[in-house]
Amino acid sequence: MITPREIEDRLEEAALTLRRLPNPPGSGARGYGRSWPEYIHEAKHAYGYEQATMRVIPNPQEIQHMEEALAWLALIGGDSEQAIIDNRRIVWMRAEGHRWKQICRAVGCVRSTAWRRWTAALITIANRLNRQRKSSARPRGAKSAGDNEGGKPDGGGANRPP
Repeated sequence: MITPREIEDRLEEAALTLRRLPNPPGSGARGYGRSWPEYIHEAKHAYGYEQATMRVIPNPQEIQHMEEALAWLALIGGDSEQAIIDNRRIVWMRAEGHRWKQICRAVGCVRSTAWRRWTAALITIANRLNRQRKSSARPRGAKSAGDNEGGKPDGGGANRPP
């Protein structure tokens, strides 16, 4: 059984994985720019004398977990289309680590409303995932508890006329 806390952790992990994915130059949105390479202003920067940075690229399993968690955002609902968009934005911004003040500005609501929507969205995701797991774990052709299995036939009770 998945809890809302586990959902929150997986979404934070997905945001971190997405941030760690390589983003080579030119792969982003096309805007105003130039075709010339970057100009080096100082000689000490020309030969790699600045601090070396190491980038850890996520492995395929982390990417798969990220894609699964991103698909969970589609399970979030709302009263209107705008409410659905806002609820998903709240959940994702919180997973990225934004403060409530920034989230409230982006969505246009007060902190208590944003927190309530975030909590409801996490509970909704957990409930729907648990429901999907129960239905997939149940073997095909199995009868539910309400089916007549070895009991009295339909209509056969004390109130049946002779």
